[in-house]
Formats: sequence, C-alpha cells, structure tokens
Amino acid sequence: MNDQSRTLLQRDGTKTILASLISIVIGLAVGSVLVLAVGLSSDNLGLSSAWEGIRLIFLGLFSTGRNEAGALSWGFNPQSIGNMLFRATPLILTGLSVSVAFKTGLFNIGAPGQYLMGTLATLAIALGIPSTALPSPLIWLLAFLGGALAGALWGCIPGLVKAFLNINEVLACIMTNWIAANLVTWFFDATKVFQNTVENTKSSYIYKTAYGKTLVDGAWTYVDGNGVQTAKLGLDKIFPGSQVNAGILIAIVIAIGVYILMTKTTLGYQLKACGANRHAAHYAGINDKRNIVLSMAIAGALSGAGAALYWLAGNTEFFWKTYQSLPTAGFNGIPVALLAANHPIGVIFTGCFMSMLNIVGLQLTNLTAYNEYITDVIISVIVYLSAFSLLIKMLLNARKTNKPAAIVDSGPDSLPEEKAAAEDSAAKGGEQA
Repeated sequence: MNDQSRTLLQRDGTKTILASLISIVIGLAVGSVLVLAVGLSSDNLGLSSAWEGIRLIFLGLFSTGRNEAGALSWGFNPQSIGNMLFRATPLILTGLSVSVAFKTGLFNIGAPGQYLMGTLATLAIALGIPSTALPSPLIWLLAFLGGALAGALWGCIPGLVKAFLNINEVLACIMTNWIAANLVTWFFDATKVFQNTVENTKSSYIYKTAYGKTLVDGAWTYVDGNGVQTAKLGLDKIFPGSQVNAGILIAIVIAIGVYILMTKTTLGYQLKACGANRHAAHYAGINDKRNIVLSMAIAGALSGAGAALYWLAGNTEFFWKTYQSLPTAGFNGIPVALLAANHPIGVIFTGCFMSMLNIVGLQLTNLTAYNEYITDVIISVIVYLSAFSLLIKMLLNARKTNKPAAIVDSGPDSLPEEKAAAEDSAAKGGEQA
C-alpha cells in the first residue's frame, strides 16, 4: 500500500464513513438472518422464500416485480427510485435539523413538533389563499416560507428555555412536541373549512394543496387541479409513475447551504464553538445564549421546510386525526443525522438510504409473505450501531502493539552512536504505538 493510500485511510473522515458503512452492513446482515430464521421456521415459507426476501433487502429498489414464471425480476425501476427520492426529501431536511442542533451541543428531539407546525402553516396558507387572488407559484412560495417560519418559531421555544433558564432542551422538546400534536389536531378540527368535503370518503383528510379555493356560483369551493404544487422540472419524465418532484433538488441545495454555513462562515464557527464548550465560547466573547436560540431556530426552520416540501407535493393527503400522535418523519431525522455523523452532505445520502429501506419494506410486503416491519428492525440495528460509531472508529484506529520495533544492528563494527540512534528510534516508535 503506497503512502497516499495509507494517508487516505488514516483520515478521520474516511474512518467515519467506514464506521457508517459497517453499521449499514451489519444492519442488513441482521435483517437477512431474521428473514432466514423466519423462512426456515415456517411451514409455509422455506429456504427459497427466504432467499427471495434476502435479495429484496439488498436489491429491493431495483425489483420490477415478478415475471410470467413467478420469479422475481430485476432492472431499472423508475417508480421505486422516484418514490425513494420523494420520501427522502423530508428525511434529509429533518436530518439536517437534528445535525445543526448537534453541532451546537443540543439534542433536537423536537423535530416532530416543528414538522407539525410547519405542516399547519403550509396547509393553512396554501389552502387559505384563493387561487384566483395570487399566482400559484407565489402561493407556493408563501406556503413554503410560512412552513419554515412556523418551524423556526416553534424551535425557538426550547432554545429560549435552554439559553435563559438552563432547562434541558430534551424535556422542553418533548413538551413542545405534544403541544404541537394537539394544537394541529384542534386547529383542523375547529376550522372545518380545510377538511375534504368534495370526496365524501375522505372527511378525516385535509385537501391536497392541488385543490384550489375558487369561487363557483357565488360560493368558495375547492376544485382539483386549481391549486398549488411543487414543479416537476422533468423528473416525472425520468421517473414516470412516481411522486417525485423538484422538492428533492431544493433539499439538496439546502443541505449544501447548511454545509457552507457551518464550515465557511463566522456564524457556523460560533455555533460549533458553543457546542464544543459553551462557557469557553462565552469567555472568548461569543454570545452563547443568542447562538443557542439561533441554532434551535435554524433547526426548527429546516424541519418546517421538510414538512412544507412534503405536503406541497400536491399528491399527499394529511390525515389530521392521526396527529394526536407524532409523525415518524421528525423522529427519523435522528438516525439520518447519526448515520451521517452530522455532516450536512452525508445527510443527503443517509436520507436516501433510509428512504430506500422504506421502499424495500413495501417490496417485501407486496412480493413475498414477509412484511415491511423487518426493515424497521434493520433501521433499529443501524441506528443502534451508529450511536456506537465512535467505538467502531476506535477499533479501526487500533494498532498491534505486541510486536516490538526492530533494532537495526549493522554488526560489531557499528559505531556506538549509530546503535544508540537506532535504539532511540525504536523506543520512540514504541511510544507512538
């Protein structure tokens, strides 16, 4: 191995990537063992069925169903890949939300509540402004900014109590999560105007944003195809039959923006300084209280933006009665951030990976006798191992210390100074090891 390759392997970033990859491989292996155990222990399944399940776990994104002979077929599946990118959009943004807070030394477990408040503001603006009053692109922009702002304001609450009252942000986030869940349920229950009355079977749903508020025969009515939705920008031609839209591109741009903010700006340096040591940062002249609140506001804005992009797709339906519980999209941002080691660019890939596992779960349910909960086990194992990424990196850093360094002896004619230098060099090498 040449010096360049050795230097690359010794870099901290390389070891972080390897630790994440090891976590992923172990998680997929555990899922495969689970599928194999279920298959062998069931009278209705067997080894062949288990082998199909294992292949779907690793390659489910490229499964095209079953052929005429009933065997699994493989190839480019534009619908699955497009849906994976669509589902990855909110995961990337909630992952960024958790990541930014982590960098400032805070654990943003309040992403679900911020996501819900972003949902409320986005849908209220998108469905509340008549499509005849403003152009649809402008309504879309207002709804997106409104969702991000609502998430930012909700994120400020735990930031404020942490900065000025020294109340643990985890407790404050749990409180704001459940307040948001009940507030959103109350809002859509009280303001029945947003509940879907056009489709009689969907009274517990809120209108899709594609339903625009239009004056028909003197009455305001929601009409399909007259509202706001995220542009496709040709992605629907590349991935036909899927829900994908330009939201994934916006999420990637935001991730790059967060990376620049955290690594190339003074504000990013101050946020990380507060995360490293709040009191030392304060002693150095950094306003730690302001930066704690600002960090949680940025984190909340990212979660709210994730909700906005998801619900502004125009093809998603908000089932408001379920939100007396918390959305998984907010909580799933935690494993996305952990697996990416809180790196904004890494979050893009881990968000796509987590979304891919969701697609794999659907493939398992649709094409085999197994169900999608197996992928939940895989995600759980990966999350558990990603929390031990530091330990994995330590194992990668391990070196063999049981072999003493060789002392070069050039024979009896060697000068005492040469032998002393060789012995000293070997001693230093042992100390470094």
